[in-house]
Amino acid sequence: MRIGLLTEGGYPFVSGDAGLWCDRLVRGLEQHEFDIHALSRSRRQRDEGFVPLPPQARRVRTAPLWTAEDDGVAHGRRARRRFTECYAELVAAVCAGAEAGSGTGPDTGPEAGSADLADRFANALYGLAELAREEGGLVGALRSDAAVRTLERACRAPGALRTAHEARVPDLLTVATHLERALRPLSLDWYDEDGLGAADLCHATAGGTAALPGLVARHFAGVPLLVTEYGVQLRTHYLTLGPDTAAPAVRALLASFHGRLTAEVYRRAEVLTPGNAHARRWQERCGADRSRIRTVYPGMADARFTEVGECPDRSDPDTLVWVGRVEPAKDLFSLLHAFAEVRKEEPGARLRIVGAPAGPEGEAYLGHCRALAAQLFPDEADGVHAVGDNPVSFERIGGPEVPTLPDAYASGAVVVLSSVVEGFPIGLIEAMFCGRATVSTDAGAVVEVIGGTGLVVPPRNPRALAEACVALLRDPERRERLGAAARARALELFTVEQNIAAFHGIYLEIVSHCPVRRVLLDDAGDPLPFATPAESRIPGRWTGPTVRPLPRAVPAWATGAPVRATPPTAAEGAR
Repeated sequence: MRIGLLTEGGYPFVSGDAGLWCDRLVRGLEQHEFDIHALSRSRRQRDEGFVPLPPQARRVRTAPLWTAEDDGVAHGRRARRRFTECYAELVAAVCAGAEAGSGTGPDTGPEAGSADLADRFANALYGLAELAREEGGLVGALRSDAAVRTLERACRAPGALRTAHEARVPDLLTVATHLERALRPLSLDWYDEDGLGAADLCHATAGGTAALPGLVARHFAGVPLLVTEYGVQLRTHYLTLGPDTAAPAVRALLASFHGRLTAEVYRRAEVLTPGNAHARRWQERCGADRSRIRTVYPGMADARFTEVGECPDRSDPDTLVWVGRVEPAKDLFSLLHAFAEVRKEEPGARLRIVGAPAGPEGEAYLGHCRALAAQLFPDEADGVHAVGDNPVSFERIGGPEVPTLPDAYASGAVVVLSSVVEGFPIGLIEAMFCGRATVSTDAGAVVEVIGGTGLVVPPRNPRALAEACVALLRDPERRERLGAAARARALELFTVEQNIAAFHGIYLEIVSHCPVRRVLLDDAGDPLPFATPAESRIPGRWTGPTVRPLPRAVPAWATGAPVRATPPTAAEGAR
């Protein structure tokens, strides 16, 4: 199978985001071929080069998002009119407010209006892609004064967003510049028969701009699209466009554009694979069809935690451990106050905080944490610890006490997570691999990851956090039981092997239901036998509605269930 892997600011660049899981995916599916199409975010990222690639990564094609050169094509009158029509439709869908979908009839209600706007946005998007392919010059057109005037007319039109009416000239210029940058993939030369047009499947490793080449390849060549989101791009855009970063009109228009683009990606993708329930809920709220969503947890290498996980007796039974990046979102203040309560119940308890600060803000926060620890736990002889032996220690991986990450988890009986904001808690999974009982705050995907194998308390609640820690410190049998269950759960759900197996099954499912209709030739010009996958749809009405997409990422023949077809009618049998 030939996979077109689509990334934005990620794999295979050395400084790319989420490059590790992409690399593991490509290396784990060595029976397939990967053509990597990567959008770079900066000149520095491009100049730093690529990570070492395996043989199955046949080719890498890159394009910059941080700059775009005009191809020098000047549109004639017909091409200019065509661009203006498409761009006007696109920005009209972006600027349209809630009033555009109001109506009274069965076909003119809010849902009908929303569907109409989605179709208008999609038709305009693909119209611009066709213009770029046939005429060129799209970058120059998007940067032109005509594009800004078209955007202004859409903002002033009846039914436009109220905030859009207030857009001033600087706001219009900012939005037009952002749209030109976001639509740059439409002008790429990636969609011919030597590029994504020859792929059996496009796999976008994020939504938004990263998936835009997949939409174009689907439009031009019918290539099916798979979209994986471990962090929802739309949510990232919403958080980035805060009140302090842009004017209200700019925020409203860009949020609307990215919302329309995300909805189109979700509508056209054959399968969506969120990395957790939080991302899944975002996709469903944005209109994704539940039947096409498969949750695939990120895979993590567990081998380095095996020794610790299989030898739980190495831990100090009186020690709590926190491991992670030191930053305000981790709420170490609550952890320190909770540990003060723990010490009242268990005077021999210790707390080890293992981690490095995240940037200057993290350095300042670490200093505040040290000051709070010195205030809460002054050095004094208490019958358990000697003078100068503070029960709270701040350490880093690689030091004499904690030479490796597994040693950090091995040093304590209970691993604590105290975050108020958390995405997918990687450190929690590492603790589960190590067979450690955990106490966590209910933030992000924590409850989904723990699944009943640890204690979960509300965030910013030191008393509840302390009570849970004391309960586990006093009950070694419960700690051992929870730690064993946590390790078993992590090995079942969060390993690299399960991640690769899940995507392999999804690849087969998509290709079996979306056959590639083309003839592949060898070097001599003869057709290649078995070059395209077997088609699951057989022409003829006798199959009827009995052929449906499978609800799982496993072909029907792999389940061992008998395969039945609808019996022919008497007349068909006679023939």
